[in-house]
Amino acid sequence: MGKMTGPYKEEFPVSSRVRIINRDRLDRCKASWVYHHPLTLEQLSYAGTEAVVADVSFYHGGGELYRLTGIPGIWHKSVLRPSECSASLKRI
Repeated sequence: MGKMTGPYKEEFPVSSRVRIINRDRLDRCKASWVYHHPLTLEQLSYAGTEAVVADVSFYHGGGELYRLTGIPGIWHKSVLRPSECSASLKRI
């Protein structure tokens, strides 16, 4: 939560491209998650998918929650990574 940018400051702003982590890691997150907004079975099918951030909200305390364009559910920051496209643009 906020490790890279601070509490209540999203790491992936709206319109950012992100990649959902791979299925094995997503399964482990689902099995160990005990808080609000657990991953659904439908969300697991999107493992490895790139998407655009549509909306960002926060838990009380600053934890980031994302909605992705064309992909159902609420996504925690811990299961998202910068897309390879976004990462390469930052190096330019």
